[in-house]
Amino acid sequence: MKLQTIACAVAIATGGFFFSHVINEAVAATETAATTKKIVPTQEQALVSRQLATLVDRQHYLNQRLDAETSKRILDFYLDSLDPEHTLFLAPEIEKYQKSYGATLGAALKAGDLSGPYIIHEQYRNRLKQFYEYMLAELKKPQNLNQPNVVIETDREKAPFFKTEAEQKAHWNKMLVSQLINLTISKEEEQAKQKALKENPELANGQDLTGPEDLTPVQTLTKRYTRQLERMSRVKSDDVLDKTLNAMTLTYDPHSNYFPPVDAMELNRQTTLQLEGIGVSIRPERGNEDYTKIETIVEGGPASKSGQIKSGDRIIGVAQDGEKMVDVIGWPSNEIVGLIRGKRGTKVTIQLLGAGASMNQARTVPLVRDVIQEEDSGVRSRTVEITRDGKKHAYGVIEIPSFYLNYRARRAGTEYRSVSEDTNNALKSLAAQNVDGILIDLRNNPGGSLEEVARMLGQVIKSGPVVQIRDGNGNVNVFEDTDGGAQTYAGPLAVMINLASASASEIYSAAIQDYERGIVIGSTTTGKGTAQVQLDNLAHGQATLTQRKFYRITGGSTQNKGVVPDIKLVDIYNEAFGERKSKNALEWDTIPTAPFKREGSVQPYISELTKLSQQRVRLDPQFKYLEKRTVISKKADDKKTTVLDIDQRKAELKALEKQTLEAENLRRQETGLKPHANWESYQASLDALAESRAKMKANKRPPLAEEEAFVTEAANVLFDYHQLNKNAVVK
Repeated sequence: MKLQTIACAVAIATGGFFFSHVINEAVAATETAATTKKIVPTQEQALVSRQLATLVDRQHYLNQRLDAETSKRILDFYLDSLDPEHTLFLAPEIEKYQKSYGATLGAALKAGDLSGPYIIHEQYRNRLKQFYEYMLAELKKPQNLNQPNVVIETDREKAPFFKTEAEQKAHWNKMLVSQLINLTISKEEEQAKQKALKENPELANGQDLTGPEDLTPVQTLTKRYTRQLERMSRVKSDDVLDKTLNAMTLTYDPHSNYFPPVDAMELNRQTTLQLEGIGVSIRPERGNEDYTKIETIVEGGPASKSGQIKSGDRIIGVAQDGEKMVDVIGWPSNEIVGLIRGKRGTKVTIQLLGAGASMNQARTVPLVRDVIQEEDSGVRSRTVEITRDGKKHAYGVIEIPSFYLNYRARRAGTEYRSVSEDTNNALKSLAAQNVDGILIDLRNNPGGSLEEVARMLGQVIKSGPVVQIRDGNGNVNVFEDTDGGAQTYAGPLAVMINLASASASEIYSAAIQDYERGIVIGSTTTGKGTAQVQLDNLAHGQATLTQRKFYRITGGSTQNKGVVPDIKLVDIYNEAFGERKSKNALEWDTIPTAPFKREGSVQPYISELTKLSQQRVRLDPQFKYLEKRTVISKKADDKKTTVLDIDQRKAELKALEKQTLEAENLRRQETGLKPHANWESYQASLDALAESRAKMKANKRPPLAEEEAFVTEAANVLFDYHQLNKNAVVK
């Protein structure tokens, strides 16, 4: 859940196929031939270990000591972070690590002694290198892709470690065969798609849908493993420190996290909507994964001001001020981002290759990093129309991506941006348009500032408590609406949520529900009911530390359970993640209710509103499509093993594709669109759509039909509520 916490933590914050872990998969070979470079912790890294270990020991919400028992769990989490599928280490090695470091790791971290984790990580890198070399050697041998009686586990997270190298190598060979089957099928499907595009160029919708390099499955996998071997040479001490300190914090809860300096930049970007860099967005080039290209350029940023950088340029090298140019061809995008971003005022030079240019036409562009404001990433507002009883009704929609607050700028007394101010302006603007109601869209909102959510609730309720906070000693503090009864908007209100709505989103939707100020619509939220402090004064990097737990004004925690909507719609995430799936999540509990006065009457109408909503949803093409896709997806996700037979694998895939295409074509027929002739043309159209949307700025992308269906239905629910409420008053 580290990515979620990145988006959620601020001063006091409320945030936060079986070979998917390629870099984490490795061979447990003999311990001879230490072939990777030696990595040792710096003084700053040792100091931050002491600082953070002391803080979790003394100041975490759980009041859990960093004792021998906790140490054993830290080691377990550390080993699992390196080897999540349990294909790297052997059982005897695990026993050795537990004996050597299990009971003392916590004390070592408090003393700044990182030697144990660094020794384990060196052994991990050596074995990982040997693993890739083993797989590359096996790729030179013929492989049997028709083994109908052989299966491979696709989820080994809870599987035991292999006892012997023979057992382990048998599994690696299965992995190799399965990968080759996947690549063979993917290549055949890509060829069929390219054939469809050639026969009917209109499918591309004007987009460049060039296929990947024409490599055989063996060549593709050889290139992939070779790249991973090369990537290992770039592992840094911060990567080891990251794994080590996050294993320690995870022993307490999923939202206490450590962020090395590069990750800390992302933490700050998401919580303040600004970053320090050159002002470009990048992504892998379509058809050639060796190159990363510039997609969009931020107006007013260093790249834009230089006049020398264009969308479509390939980034082939990056040099820090006074240092040599680093060749980044073949590097993943996230590593290139790490090189480009940096402190304001520092210099960076990027080497670029224009679209269609040869290598001798490469150009270098020196730039000075600056603060980039992400103007298109904040609150967005618009209106949506529905037709009821032959009349059109307009509803305002306020999309809130996170509860951001640039608290550093506020602390420094400089101009800053906050979600509460942006939302307040949107409420005023929509109210001035005389909309029939307003929908607050918190779908996929990971959270943010507790202070901001309290202010935002004050904009729509009259007065009273908005959330209760309890610390590790049991002390409860009640956050109140402190604006003296002022309301920016007092009209009909609904809040849209889903499983990816977390933390501050849950505080907001829970308060609206408890006050019965509006209707909460969608699917059950994440269930993150903890609050973190952001530690930005550490010796190296930053961290978040869980020190409080928040509760609804009615006394129940949102932790684990989340917020259950008043009107339920299809859960597109199918419980794929959330607090209920997190390791070591804190438990749900309750505290006494805070005195408050309800401001509306929603609950008496929920039964009738649900009935009316279900009648519409059953007939709506978009919801029927989403329901079918969810069932298909769950069936595929539930599989824990797969057969090493290419014919059977193809048959299973074809069956899933047939069901998916049928669902899509039924939707198209019911919405007046021409059905896709086959799977290949459907995939080509999806690629074309993705390409066109990637070229747009986030705030310029029109909502997808299946996404907009939720908005339209929420507007209809709000209309129904108004009608039922009005009829009740008349009676």
